[in-house]
Amino acid sequence: MNRYPRAWQGTTQQSNVRFKCGYCGTDTSPSYGWNTDDVHSFKGHVLICTSCNRPSFIEMHEHKITETTPASVMGNEVNGLPEDIEALYNEARQCTSIGSYTAAVLTCRKILMHVAVEKGADEGNNFLFYVNYLSDNNYIPPDGKEWVDHIREKSNEANHEITIMDIDEADDLISFTEMLLRLVYEFKHRLRKPDDENMISE
Repeated sequence: MNRYPRAWQGTTQQSNVRFKCGYCGTDTSPSYGWNTDDVHSFKGHVLICTSCNRPSFIEMHEHKITETTPASVMGNEVNGLPEDIEALYNEARQCTSIGSYTAAVLTCRKILMHVAVEKGADEGNNFLFYVNYLSDNNYIPPDGKEWVDHIREKSNEANHEITIMDIDEADDLISFTEMLLRLVYEFKHRLRKPDDENMISE
């Protein structure tokens, strides 16, 4: 994300508040911003991210953060993804920033289906078929099969029942999806980069 270019006016020095920026994802501890008064150990801050220079509203109670607006997204950026899978992964992460955890769970399921088709599976099959395809073709480490079963269980639960997913369930699925995407795409992408650069230099 590009850094916001304007200078903030009338800020005061701030300290001892560390949070993950909801705009750029930086783990930041700003030095400048604004704050409210302290009433019964409740206090609010508007803090300027040291990386992207954008403001976040931080609510605190007894010196602990209770809410950050905009909320940070779960997971981390993964490089080397095909365009459609990258779009879905980013969508799942953005869902978590607004509390749409059930949507994040369902999007993770769609990601697994996209990965399987990208890796050669036939289109038009059900979710279980794609999970088995990824496992049978060694795109998932042997010890990771339990995690895939976990994703299938949670996704089916969200899809066929009126069940609201919570933050912990979404976090589990985002974390596994990130790991899978790194194994399938990012590590191979990193290995190819030096060869590509050498070919260009030659």
